[in-house]
Amino acid sequence: MSYPLSERMRKLQPSPIREILKIASDPSFIPFAAGNPAPEAFPTQEIARITAEILAENPIGALQYAVTEGYNPLRETLKSFLMDSYNIGRETDELIILSGAQQAMDFTCKVLCDEEDVIIVEEPSFVGALNTFRSYRAHLIPVKLEEDGISLEKMEQALQEHAGRVRFIYLIPTFQNPSGLTMSLAKRKAVYELAKRYHVLIMEDNPYGELRFSGEHIPPIKSFDEDGLVIYVGTFSKVLAPGIRIGYACGPKEIIAKMVVAKQCNDTHTNIMSQILCYRFMTENDFGQHLEFLRGVYRKKSSLMIDNLDRLVGDKISYTRPNGGLFTWCELPPGVDMLAFVQALLESKLAVVPGNAFMVDPAQQVSTFRMNYSTPTDEQLVRGVEILADVVGRTL
Repeated sequence: MSYPLSERMRKLQPSPIREILKIASDPSFIPFAAGNPAPEAFPTQEIARITAEILAENPIGALQYAVTEGYNPLRETLKSFLMDSYNIGRETDELIILSGAQQAMDFTCKVLCDEEDVIIVEEPSFVGALNTFRSYRAHLIPVKLEEDGISLEKMEQALQEHAGRVRFIYLIPTFQNPSGLTMSLAKRKAVYELAKRYHVLIMEDNPYGELRFSGEHIPPIKSFDEDGLVIYVGTFSKVLAPGIRIGYACGPKEIIAKMVVAKQCNDTHTNIMSQILCYRFMTENDFGQHLEFLRGVYRKKSSLMIDNLDRLVGDKISYTRPNGGLFTWCELPPGVDMLAFVQALLESKLAVVPGNAFMVDPAQQVSTFRMNYSTPTDEQLVRGVEILADVVGRTL
């Protein structure tokens, strides 16, 4: 039988990262394609203790329906954390707890976008966000990513060319996925001023901001949002555990109120057990010390990958040197067939993500690929770079 798929889903394809991970699920593969937190970063003992206490003390409260906006003690704790850490939150803002940061992208589109409305995105950008935007049949306008963030010249050009149709600008300013790059403070302020001038919202996605392990802190764009232009998105996936599916959005009250309605049409409320777990983890533990532990884990892993890249392929390919987050972005010399190169890595049991997966037009030819250092073990990191060096030696 031929099934009548909706127009909005007919052309959507599965995430190429998820498809690669299916191939690389074989334990003999080295998982440079993943984006999972390091296994040693999970506070499993604390999670087990808190979960047991929740079920012993208030099982019905943890298993019953809950309010759509989120568990209020967690919301208030997050508001204090965002203000104390980043100067985020104004009288005109509100915060909603979501089923992961991905839901914030979905609801932002649902609330703001009609078909063929324009969303400006960095290129490259997070494939999960791109697919979400495509599912609403939005018109995606890519803007080149430079060493210090999105191109201001190209961004303003896009704002001018699509004046009146741009619903928001999607940015990952800190340890960007997939590039690992960080937008400078000067450029963050300039981006905000452009959005203000053209009356356009910004969605600031910050899943990695707490994972800075070197360099100076740069405040989020939302920290100087006095005009209600920024929807700030955070998550517990990288600082606690992705499986609990807890994210949040802080933005203008009117938009968050519509997100509440969108959520009531979607999943009613976020997992209340997980929300209570996050609240108690933040308030019963030294959350700052936990974040410092995570930074130490990723500082070591990043250094191990970069040091071995420098030693074995530094004169053959280029790659970013992140100050935090989970990824480095690699570029092959001109003329090298990137897809054939990535396939050669797969045949050698090393999985990476081809760069075209992060482009608005995945059919375009690029010479880049993404590597992750958080998921592999230290031994896999060393061995993986050795495999990369071997393929580089045979193909370049």
